[in-house]
Amino acid sequence: MASVSPKLHQFRRVVLKVGSALLVDRARGRLNHAWLAALAEDIADLHARGADVLVVSSGAIAMGRTVLGLPSGPLKLEESQAAAAVGQIALARTWSEVLAHHGITAGQILVTLSDTEERRRYLNARATTLKLLDMRAVPVINENDTVATSEIRYGDNDRLAARVATMIGADLLVLFSDIDGLYTAPPASDPNAQHIPVVERITAEIDAMAGGPASELSRGGMRTKIEAGKIATAGGTHMIIADGRTKNPLKRVADGGRCTWFLTPSNPATARKTWIAGALEPRGTLYVDDGAARALKAGASLLPVGVRKVEGTFARGDAVAIRDAGRILGRGLVAYDADDAARIIGRPSSEIEAILGYPGRAEMIHRDDMALAD
Repeated sequence: MASVSPKLHQFRRVVLKVGSALLVDRARGRLNHAWLAALAEDIADLHARGADVLVVSSGAIAMGRTVLGLPSGPLKLEESQAAAAVGQIALARTWSEVLAHHGITAGQILVTLSDTEERRRYLNARATTLKLLDMRAVPVINENDTVATSEIRYGDNDRLAARVATMIGADLLVLFSDIDGLYTAPPASDPNAQHIPVVERITAEIDAMAGGPASELSRGGMRTKIEAGKIATAGGTHMIIADGRTKNPLKRVADGGRCTWFLTPSNPATARKTWIAGALEPRGTLYVDDGAARALKAGASLLPVGVRKVEGTFARGDAVAIRDAGRILGRGLVAYDADDAARIIGRPSSEIEAILGYPGRAEMIHRDDMALAD
């Protein structure tokens, strides 16, 4: 554990996780409009400084069950899905309205576990999210509770937020909670519990400090936040657990308010390239010409025009080896199935649509999806 934490203004891409208990006042059966409007101010300030901002928002089921008049307590799976179908509409409209007040466009993305576990769907979700960020929109992401089942669902939006953060190369994940960080023991039951401002590494000791589920609305709790921290820091993303109950909770963090920082020794680009280089078995090989080999070493993406031969059977999103006449240059996640890749090799990207009949990606392998050998 360390004594010095980073500053919020240092980060270029930030994911904010907002839980149901913060968004929805169940006692009144309605949205916490004033709190959400204040958070939108925080988002607008961060956005105006040039940072990319994404929101992972719970609340669809909580909002939907209020609209449908469902009783308190655990819901059956089909009841949760029905509540989500109603609540997602209200939730998306609400985020759109509060961000539009600051001139920011919101875009809704619903994901399931498979969207970040299966590489083909992972690339689709990642490409959509990154395009929204390129267009300076704020993606609002939630688990697709209308189709998720108890067997495949994330089970909480803390881990979903961590998956999303590593998927899009965020350098900071902020988990807003009903507590201002990690303590050595549950502070509600132990008056001697000590707040931990910075965690350099999640050790067995840190793991043991996590508690159980927090509430009926939030399936999370400190346990899932620690699990999210493991995912985030392994992917090169710093993480904060902060109290979200006050107005302008992000400003509070920026002003030095109490929270817990989980630090990573890596960064998103390095962690992602390490994953590509070492964790994925190549399903094929792309042979490139000398010009493409030089361009790759200079930091360029691999374009179809620089590929001279395709070998193997692979699908879009699979890992493939990249090599020239003499040696393996690296690995990458390919943007085309083997058959389509073979049809466009040696051709400029402007001809892809005419050859394949659909407007594919300009790159055979984007530089962000590539890890070159030393």
